[in-house]
Amino acid sequence: MITISLRPVGHYWGTISFASTLYLCPILDLLLTDIPAKLQSELRLGLQEALVNAAKHGNNLDPGKFVVVRFSLIDNQYWWIISDQGSGFTPSIAGDSDPDDYLPPDEAESGRGMSLLHQIFDQVEWNRKGTELRLCKQLESRRLLSLRRYESCTNFTKIFAQIIYVWLGVTESGKKEEGREEFTNKS
Repeated sequence: MITISLRPVGHYWGTISFASTLYLCPILDLLLTDIPAKLQSELRLGLQEALVNAAKHGNNLDPGKFVVVRFSLIDNQYWWIISDQGSGFTPSIAGDSDPDDYLPPDEAESGRGMSLLHQIFDQVEWNRKGTELRLCKQLESRRLLSLRRYESCTNFTKIFAQIIYVWLGVTESGKKEEGREEFTNKS
């Protein structure tokens, strides 16, 4: 069973909860719905690793225990908070270490997930109990208003968008344009 709350808007959080399972494709698809295409494969790998750890290592794949994921976009950062109902986890290394510090010995069959998470996400933190993982991915820059959405805007919104584009020094398509000082209103 999968439970989904409303999608996050502004500083609100969306929530997905599911019984412990390794069948994560629909959950990952939901979590990545609004993620830019260029980040999706990398974040899919990282989120899958985190969700597998919560379901398998945290909840021991007990279908009576749930994994809860809260997610939001706040100030140009994507956040995921993943909670399980297990007994907790204590990372072997604390702080802002090199991701390679988390790698197990070469002969180990598992244990590379910690390094993977630290390579993909900008912030990786556990709560004190070790049952909640906070992941953050910083976006390079905010996505500008798409042309299709621009065409459906009111004149006031179009003028406001043009001011923002000029201020940022980009064209309506989002490409940087040196020396452009004004837009023409197409309405």
